[in-house]
Amino acid sequence: MRKKYLIPLEILGVLLALLWLAPFYLMIVNSLKTKREIFEDTLKLPSSVTFDNYVQAFSELDFFRTFANSLIITGASVVLIIIFSAMAAYALSRAKSRISTVIFFLFVAAMLIPFQSVMIPLVTIFGKFEMLNRVGIIFMYIGFGASLSIFLYHGALNSIPKTLDEAATIDGANRFQVFWYIIFPMLKPITVTVGILNTIWIWNDYLLPSLVINQKGMETIPLKMFFFFGEYTKQWHLALAGLTLAIIPIIIAYFFAQREIIKGVSDGAVK
Repeated sequence: MRKKYLIPLEILGVLLALLWLAPFYLMIVNSLKTKREIFEDTLKLPSSVTFDNYVQAFSELDFFRTFANSLIITGASVVLIIIFSAMAAYALSRAKSRISTVIFFLFVAAMLIPFQSVMIPLVTIFGKFEMLNRVGIIFMYIGFGASLSIFLYHGALNSIPKTLDEAATIDGANRFQVFWYIIFPMLKPITVTVGILNTIWIWNDYLLPSLVINQKGMETIPLKMFFFFGEYTKQWHLALAGLTLAIIPIIIAYFFAQREIIKGVSDGAVK
């Protein structure tokens, strides 16, 4: 009897999966077509597969340089977010006091502040210090990514007994050694989760780079895609090929780490 009740849920799951996959199908299939084929029928498979669209999109996007810009900004931001957030969460979880509780809730409350409400004063202030560049945007990403990351790390650290800290201290380890060599390796699921969530957000972010990156040749992939779509709005075969090139790296990273993401979120939010 239970299997009969599960059939509608399975059908619903399949329909939702098809709905989720539909945009990817349209993007990939039409990126392999000529311009004429796209306007004739966007749903059918291409009559002859061509990769000329990808070759031209690769060249027009200056893909190697743009990819390197996104990789440097995303990589540096995520690594620093992980290090600083883990250390901050460790300090807040171990130093139980009213002050640490207030600081922690301030970080949690900061997650509710929309970026649009602070973007103008933020860019104005950073412009005065001439930090509207790659270093400046990394610094901003650290600030915006710290709240959620500290929240996740704090939840996981509360499940790690303090007796481990005490035992390591008795053995002669200082506070930094306790954290780096004992506690931090135990936070691997949360670290992967924090890394992937921030990577997806930073890699796909358009608004902040559009406000901060003002040097030619320093554009990230989303920013370059914006200009690319503006130039090739009517040439959807090229635009869709460029879009496919832009999202492939982050999809690969997500699929390799999805199990750790789910485990990390549950460890950080439930325990």
